[in-house]
Amino acid sequence: MKLLVLDRDGTLNRSRDDYVASADEWEALPGALEAVARLNQGGWRVVIATNQSGLGRGLFDVASLNAIHAKMHRQLAAAGGRIEAVFFCPHAPEDACHCRKPEPGLFEQIGDRFGVLLDEVPVAGNALRHVQAGATAGCPPHLLLTGKSEYLRGLADGDGVLSEPVPGLPEGTRLHEDLSAFADWLLSQPEATT
Repeated sequence: MKLLVLDRDGTLNRSRDDYVASADEWEALPGALEAVARLNQGGWRVVIATNQSGLGRGLFDVASLNAIHAKMHRQLAAAGGRIEAVFFCPHAPEDACHCRKPEPGLFEQIGDRFGVLLDEVPVAGNALRHVQAGATAGCPPHLLLTGKSEYLRGLADGDGVLSEPVPGLPEGTRLHEDLSAFADWLLSQPEATT
């Protein structure tokens, strides 16, 4: 099974300084839905792993989160794409749980649910904590230069390989301009090198 894990905010949809707390606030990034559709057409099953500490902080409820994801699924379907499942951590940072990224708990849940070895499951997101969590779980990490990671532009060669180590970035992390560029790269790779 070809499975990959994406972050949500800043990867698939626009990130906010506060929280995406309602379906009205969820806005797909340009080309992101189509990138998921292309990945699906290439045989990739896509899941999301996302921190949603707004739940733990009481800023929105599970019904609001479900409405956000229903909108996401509808828009993906209209673009010909599909997300298999959404795994989320509802805890606030002070809860010190094992599922809040950069801890690897969400990725371990994904591996258990889908019965896959995580070293064969690429992860892509725009947040350092997402790639850290994935790498800790054994996944090949890919950092998207959207939102929080834009400051790293220019540090990678044409293949997305870093020219110098970046503190906190897992070794072997590849950089990609955005989700569409990551999809292009992944779809062009022999299956053994993802």
